[in-house]
Amino acid sequence: MTARDLALKALNSLDLSQGFPEPYLDRAFRGDPNLNERERAFTVHLVQGVFRWRLRLDWIIGKTVNFPFKKIEPPVLNILRIALFQILFMDRVPESAAVNEAVRQAGNMGRRHVAGFVNGILRNICRRKDGYAFPDRENDPVGYLSVFYSYPPWLVKKWIRELGMDSVGHLLEAGNRTPGLVIRCNRLKIDRQGLIKRLKEEGVTGKETPHAPEGLRISGVKGPVSNLKAFKEGLFQVQDEAAQVCGHLLSPGHGERVLDLCAGLGGKSTHMARFMGDRGLIVALDISHNRLVKLIDSSSRLGIGCIRPVVADARDRLSSLFRCLFDKILIDGPCSGLGTISRHPDGKWTKTEDHINRLAQLQKSLLNQAAPLLQKGGKMLYVTCTISRQENENVVKGFLEEDRGIGLENLKEHVPDWGLDLIDDHGFLKTLPHVHGMDGFFGALFTKE
Repeated sequence: MTARDLALKALNSLDLSQGFPEPYLDRAFRGDPNLNERERAFTVHLVQGVFRWRLRLDWIIGKTVNFPFKKIEPPVLNILRIALFQILFMDRVPESAAVNEAVRQAGNMGRRHVAGFVNGILRNICRRKDGYAFPDRENDPVGYLSVFYSYPPWLVKKWIRELGMDSVGHLLEAGNRTPGLVIRCNRLKIDRQGLIKRLKEEGVTGKETPHAPEGLRISGVKGPVSNLKAFKEGLFQVQDEAAQVCGHLLSPGHGERVLDLCAGLGGKSTHMARFMGDRGLIVALDISHNRLVKLIDSSSRLGIGCIRPVVADARDRLSSLFRCLFDKILIDGPCSGLGTISRHPDGKWTKTEDHINRLAQLQKSLLNQAAPLLQKGGKMLYVTCTISRQENENVVKGFLEEDRGIGLENLKEHVPDWGLDLIDDHGFLKTLPHVHGMDGFFGALFTKE
């Protein structure tokens, strides 16, 4: 299949399953080894581009057809979306190529009238692509922001309430940017300057991140980053700058016992091992066996031996699993991921307000389960990769209302100078994509008195 065909197949399958594009595309690529790296990158760009701009694409399509938009069959709609994304957002793709390939795909459905319909719609759009009016910004600001930046109206309203009208447009715009690749230097093996030199030998440019002192923004990578020798030798881990900041906030020491709740793939676990000099114990707990297998692989590659994986459900009788208390606990709560939309644009369409409320209850439950396992004088860091108040400030407030001898710390007293501008007036970590140029993260630090 061509890249466009694979993108269409992915979008059609995801419409039915409401899944996430990355795992699906990884499986598809493994099933078609003949696709070269350029075609794979083009496929990913098309799928993510449709997710990123779906509402604006649908608005223009809806203004072009002369019958109700909802009557367009999903496979035909996805053909139109893929072509229209290329026409509007990919200058290097000739309009004729985008149209002709869409007509070919429609023809493969075996109905000639569908190919004619797709051809007519797309050529009509090409003739007047700059002449489509969006909702009026003054009279309908939510409608305008929703369509122009391609976000669901409920999310636009939510961010207007929480951040204010002046900031929302900048946040929406930042979420639509294709993010760069950020890595974390593995200080157990090499320093940042040494890594820059090693990457340069492989034709990759590394630029220091302004906040996280182990971070590099890299460019010039040909193919998957895992193909680099420096990666295979365990000299770095892919991790966004905001996630790297979290390790510095908890900063466990040599010989300490640390619990990483909801450890996932282990980015933060392996970072904390660096602070500990790989001496001590990190219990990496997650409900997914598959994620922990990948964590073990990463630990081995990075040369880390102090991490012990545990498969368990952190929501249920957590204290019964352990006969010890922990000096430090990290709770990387399952969240809506609204701070990482630039990396996962499908999140715009798979999350709802009700989903966020349910996640907030889960996050508070995790804090309640973890609190009894914290040593006196120990510290517990709660972080999310979202900018939803229900999942952040409100969860912290609800947790503190139950008196269990745990107090809230001001993170300004725990962060190095390079991170002071990431801490808000209430002492929380709060990174915003349009302000700090990194994923949107929240963090709160607790101490057991």
